[in-house]
Amino acid sequence: MKKKPVSIRNIADELKISVTTVSFVLNGKAKEKHISKELTKKVLDYAKLINYKPNQIAQSLRTGKSKILVFMVEDISNNFFAKLARIFEDIAYDKGYKVIFCSNENDDEKSNELITLFNFRQVDGFVIVPSPGIKNTIENLIKDNIPVILLDRFFDGLDCNSVVIDNEKASFDATQHLINNQFKNIGYVTIAPDQTQMEGRLSGYLKAINENGLTPHTLEIPYDQVYKGKGKEHIRKFFDEKKDLDAVFFATNYLTQTGLEIFKENNPALINELGIISFDDNDMYKIYSPTITSVSQPLNDISTKLMEIMLPLLKKKDVTETIHKVMVNAELIVRESSLKRE
Repeated sequence: MKKKPVSIRNIADELKISVTTVSFVLNGKAKEKHISKELTKKVLDYAKLINYKPNQIAQSLRTGKSKILVFMVEDISNNFFAKLARIFEDIAYDKGYKVIFCSNENDDEKSNELITLFNFRQVDGFVIVPSPGIKNTIENLIKDNIPVILLDRFFDGLDCNSVVIDNEKASFDATQHLINNQFKNIGYVTIAPDQTQMEGRLSGYLKAINENGLTPHTLEIPYDQVYKGKGKEHIRKFFDEKKDLDAVFFATNYLTQTGLEIFKENNPALINELGIISFDDNDMYKIYSPTITSVSQPLNDISTKLMEIMLPLLKKKDVTETIHKVMVNAELIVRESSLKRE
C-alpha cells in the first residue's frame, strides 16, 4: 500500500504546536513572526527527519504562486540559448524558483499553444523569445497582469519588458573590423530579417558597407528553410555564384556551422582564404583551424538582467507599473579567421 504523505498537521500534532506556526517556519517566516530559534530548529529538524515534502499544488492554490517560471526560446538545442538557459536556471534556483524550458521553433501556432498551456497551469512568469506573430498574445498576457520579459527580440510599439543586445552596433563593429583588415567584398548570410534582432544585424552590416563605399552581398534565407534543413542548399548556391567574395559574416552560429561544413565539403581552402566572422560564439571556435572570430553575447549579464527585472515584477500588483527595456553590448572576440591576410 502506498504510504500516505506527511502533512504539516502531522508535524504540528507531533510537536504539540499549531499548524500556523509550522507553516510559518516551513515558509521561511519564523523571524518575521517572532518564532524562537529553538522552536524553528525543532520544526525544521523534525521535518527533515520524517522527509517532509510540501504539497506544491496545495501551496500554489493557497498562495497563488507556483514558484515556476517558463523560459521559452526558439530552439533550446542551439548553443547560445542552451548556455543562456543554464545560467538563468542557476540564478532562478538560488531565488527559490524552478524553470520550465521549451522551444517554439519560431512558429506562432506552437508559441500560442505553449503559452496557453503554461498560463493555464498558473506559472508565475514568462521569459519569451517571441516568434514573429504573437504580439497580441504577449499583449493579452500583460493585460492579464502576467509577468513577461521578451528576450533577444521585441515588438515595436508594445510596452513590454525586454532584454536584448545592441544588434546593429555589434554587426557594424564586426563588419568594420573586416574592412579595417583590408577585406573589400564581404558577404553577409542571414535569416530573412522579419524580426528586430535580425533587422538590427542586417542594418549594422549595411551601414558599415555603405559608409566605406563598398558593395553589399547578402543572402537572406527564410527561417522555415533553415529549420527544414534546406539552408545548406541556399548557402552553397550563394558561394558558387559569389566567387569574388574575400570575407563572410554569418548572422547566427548555426549558419556559421553550415557554412563551414560547405567549405570543408566543396573547397577546404576557403576556410583559410576567406575572412570569417560568426554572430554568437561557440566553444568549438577556439579550436578550429583557423580559430573563428565571433560576436559574443554576454550570457551572464543577460541572465542577471532578466532576473533583476523578473523578481520585482513577480511582486507587483500591476506589471505595467514600470517597464524596463534593457539593451546590452556584445563583444567582438577577434581570432585568426578575421585577421589581415599577408
